[in-house]
Order: sequence, then structure tokens, then C-alpha cells
Amino acid sequence: MKIVTIHEAKTHLSRLIQETLNGEEIWIAKGKTPLVKMIALEAAKPARVPGCLPGLIVHMADDFDSPLEDFAEYMP
Repeated sequence: MKIVTIHEAKTHLSRLIQETLNGEEIWIAKGKTPLVKMIALEAAKPARVPGCLPGLIVHMADDFDSPLEDFAEYMP
């Protein structure tokens, strides 16, 4: 969370909008009292693209999806 004054928000609005779109939560305050919270609208967030990070997982163990011993009592 980032708190900025009204003056700073007016001066740096474009930068603050970009930070909000990047996931930052921006609060605008009058003096030291927060008044407004800026959030990105769902439609404005970039769409997720499946498969955009190929090769990120370089190794996965053969037993990756095997049941865990700690949960054996919960298994049928």
C-alpha cells in the first residue's frame, strides 16, 4: 500500500495509474488522513496468457503428484 497526498496525486497521476494497473494499492490522503483508494478495474487488467513462460519449470520429480504420507489417514 502506498499513501500519497492530493497534490502528489495531481502531479503524478499518470505514474500512479500505471502503478495501480501493475497491482499497487494507492491511497490518496488529505494531510495525514486517507480519503480515497485507487484500484484497477478488472477490465483494465491485462489478460492472462497461458503458456507465456515456457521452460520456467526445469525439473519436476516423478512422484510429484503421489499422495503424501502425512495425509494417509485421510485417503480412502
